[in-house]
Amino acid sequence: MEENKIVAGETEKAEKEVVSKNFIELEIDKDLAEGVYDHVQTRFPPEPNGYLHIGHAKSILLNYGLAKKYGGKFNLRFDDTNPTKEKTEFVESILEDVKWLGADFEDRLYFASNYFEQMYECAVKLIKKGKAFVCDLSAAEIKEYRGDYTKPGKESPYRNRSVEENLALFENMKNGVYKDGEKVLRAKIDMASPNINMRDPVIYRVAHMYHHNTKDRWCIYPMYDFAHPIEDAIEHITHSICTLEFEDHRPLYDWVVRECEFENPPRQIEFAKMYLTNVITGKRYIKKLVEDGIVDGWDDPRLVSIAALRRRGYTPESIRKFVDLVGVSKANSSVDYAMLEYCIREDLKLKKPRLMAVLDPVKLVIDNYPEGQMEELEIPMNLENPELGSRIVPFGKELYIEREDFMEVRPSKYFRLYPGNEVRLMGAYFVTCTGCEKDENGNVTVVHCTYDPQTKGGSSQDGRKVKGTIHWVAAQTAKTAECRLYENIINEEEGKLDSEGNLNLNPNSLTVVPECYIEPELAKAQAFDSFQFVRNGYFCADCKDSRPEHLVFNRIVSLKSSFKVAK
Repeated sequence: MEENKIVAGETEKAEKEVVSKNFIELEIDKDLAEGVYDHVQTRFPPEPNGYLHIGHAKSILLNYGLAKKYGGKFNLRFDDTNPTKEKTEFVESILEDVKWLGADFEDRLYFASNYFEQMYECAVKLIKKGKAFVCDLSAAEIKEYRGDYTKPGKESPYRNRSVEENLALFENMKNGVYKDGEKVLRAKIDMASPNINMRDPVIYRVAHMYHHNTKDRWCIYPMYDFAHPIEDAIEHITHSICTLEFEDHRPLYDWVVRECEFENPPRQIEFAKMYLTNVITGKRYIKKLVEDGIVDGWDDPRLVSIAALRRRGYTPESIRKFVDLVGVSKANSSVDYAMLEYCIREDLKLKKPRLMAVLDPVKLVIDNYPEGQMEELEIPMNLENPELGSRIVPFGKELYIEREDFMEVRPSKYFRLYPGNEVRLMGAYFVTCTGCEKDENGNVTVVHCTYDPQTKGGSSQDGRKVKGTIHWVAAQTAKTAECRLYENIINEEEGKLDSEGNLNLNPNSLTVVPECYIEPELAKAQAFDSFQFVRNGYFCADCKDSRPEHLVFNRIVSLKSSFKVAK
């Protein structure tokens, strides 16, 4: 009986384990069980033609996670087969991003351009097998001959050139005899195929371009659909995990590795891209924003490039949590940006100190506090995490508070400072508002109050309660800082694009607050250091512009969340 219980328990455990696996893992399990592969090897193959964004983070972490889960290997490989758009700057930024996310590629860094010789040899092999030919049609003519989804294509008049002629022409292409676009090498497959990708696709083109890696050695370059499967096969990738738009390209992927006669060829599996609401990920759009000076670079904190998220103050842990929550599926869907914000709040709330900064200051004077006296108060770094300890905060007669924390005429349910009301100064004393001063325009310039010396630490000895608690910074020791407040760069109400295809930009995506007051502890902040500014949100010291003599903090996220995790 006991044995039956144990078996039943193990069966239930196994079933739960299967349910928890995504469809890619189930396919890998099947391949391993059937002996298709005896190991797992994955790769992340970015094109160095721009900065990586949050969608790439999903692919990086998915591929790395699969290799790690199955005890396999993970490669980082640059798909640098198109020198017209590639830069060393992009290579360097991608390396930094992948390392930052924690995807360890150790000594497994590769460049597709290092395989150009092998790709050329594969092309020669196809020509010798009668599976490729040199074509003189222009790009427009090739497109016209290809047909469409309702009618088959027609064969190129150059399709039946002899093997010898094709070998000679292809050699001339390699040797720079022809101008750009004058000739191409095409695979010879099936012009009547229902899959347009199989209608004699171009696999090599002439391009007299300087390459960041191979310099001027080559003047012909392979097309992505030809190069990519060869790269995977050379590196002994077992599972080529890519996004859904490559599903229709899979027959061509399989054709290339089969006709090039690779043993144990890789298998392509597609998953759904991650679309995030109200953000810009298209490289063409970001490039224009940079060139037009609307953002200050590919790492502007309003963008969702990985570099931008890092600069804004997002952590690798928060990105990994976000990717886990999104999951892996076969159907495209959009993810609310609020989910990403939820993940960074969850990651920071117990890790980071909660310090005081006043973004819209007005002076508060405690009239009955001793003139010229300053004292030091010990205040916890984070009440929810005592392990962070405490810090010493200066306190005196004159303070700065948030302008919104005083109102001369009290609205309903307002519990902060107004004439006659008592509130708690966080970690300090109870104070009672006695009035205010105004300038000639009626703007409040100074708020006056009195304090109760018996309430040091923020609690009264007689047990009386206050409903409001406000933060503050001592005027005499306050440091100044610039704070940058961000909203989505896209106007959510108008949609991403207008009727002419231009971006609908949010004019309030960046608000610069040039002179905020911060407690002295914050003046120690180094690049990427992050904190909770009490009641104002989470902030990070900007890695590009912040200096000891001019501190700059980016707001990572506000404290309030509209996202709820399903339980």
